[in-house]
Amino acid sequence: MLGPDDVVEGISVNADCASLGSLDHWVGREFPAFLTEESRQKFAARRAMMKESPGSMSRPVELNHFDNATWEFPIRYTIHTLKDSASVLLIGRDMQPIAEVQQRLVKEQQARERDQQKLRRGETFFRVVLEASETPMVLVDPESGRIHDVNTAGASLLGTKTDMLDGNAFSQCFEGRRRSEFMDALQTAASSEEVRSMELIARRNGREIGLIPQYFRAAGELFLLCRLSSMDDEQAGGSEVTQSLAALFSATSDAIVMTDSKGVIRDANEAFLILTDAAQLRDVKEKSLGDFLVRGAVDLKLILDASMKKGRMRSYAAQISSVVGTRATVDISAARLRQRGGDLGYGFIIRDVTQSEAVDTDPGAAAVSEDAMRNVMDLVGTASLKELVSATSDVVEKMCIETALQLSGNNRVAAAEMLGLSRQSLYVKLRKYGILSVDAES
Repeated sequence: MLGPDDVVEGISVNADCASLGSLDHWVGREFPAFLTEESRQKFAARRAMMKESPGSMSRPVELNHFDNATWEFPIRYTIHTLKDSASVLLIGRDMQPIAEVQQRLVKEQQARERDQQKLRRGETFFRVVLEASETPMVLVDPESGRIHDVNTAGASLLGTKTDMLDGNAFSQCFEGRRRSEFMDALQTAASSEEVRSMELIARRNGREIGLIPQYFRAAGELFLLCRLSSMDDEQAGGSEVTQSLAALFSATSDAIVMTDSKGVIRDANEAFLILTDAAQLRDVKEKSLGDFLVRGAVDLKLILDASMKKGRMRSYAAQISSVVGTRATVDISAARLRQRGGDLGYGFIIRDVTQSEAVDTDPGAAAVSEDAMRNVMDLVGTASLKELVSATSDVVEKMCIETALQLSGNNRVAAAEMLGLSRQSLYVKLRKYGILSVDAES
């Protein structure tokens, strides 16, 4: 009970609130003296509002008490005016139990935030280590058979990116594998006491891949850790030089093609796919390289024959035809690939020279034909224009035949095919220009 000047006239404490103790010493003293600074302002504002509107209902107000500077407790009061009296009755409810619950909730929330930070830190460590690992790895859910996580090395080996694999069925990454049959084989290999590797063919790039599965448990759930490896890298010993060559094969701007002994494409890099406008490796694999050369089998046969005889060909001018019909002038170098076990086929480096074709071709052509054209020009004034054009045509025709013979290594059958002539017509022109010697003719 408070008097008009907010002096405590009387106080009664519930016997069940033993923690409050005896508060009889409050009687006769000002009530705000036992409030914190914030609560004093709140109480003064509420009293001022009640004086302005004496008959209005007062909302509850929470005030924090302190006593002897060491004891503090919150009380929720409802303030009531008394009829025909200037005194005010405050009925309070001890909020200490609720405050303790709130404090526990705050501490629990803080603990949860710390746990979440630990989880985020652990997840960050996991992601950094997974991405930094050079070993291709895929985490698979054994129940659904779907990919739970994959690092960049694993996605690259499978011929795609990580965001294209997350959540997809792992069996779809390989040729000729049904999900149920594939997961049964995967779980059997993981459960085996011996380390068992599965040999698979990647669907996107056709690479031969070795897969070693292993069970592990996380938060009570089983997962499969699948370590991948390229069978080609294993056969080559996985040396740093091999890895560097593989990186160069993928990153170089020049097209690189590997074929068998007949010129059938076994592998090609991204630059060759761009040069031929092919969407993926399967569009060019198992096709003859001659299918992409404008002169077709003629060019391919000349390159293969020269590479077989000398082991390599340094430079060969040709044109590449893409799958959509566009053409590009290229310079091709080739080498025959061998090892102790036998012949590995041929390797080709194809450089696009379309942009520099005019610069590289015009000066050379002028140098080659300079003497011949001077002889023709000397005839001006001594012969008719028709005779001059005929002489010029002969000069150009002779130059073309000599170039074809040079490109074909003096192979007249191949030269005739390059020029679009029959063998008999070519021999006639060879005799006409004195290119065919008596020994060769006989």
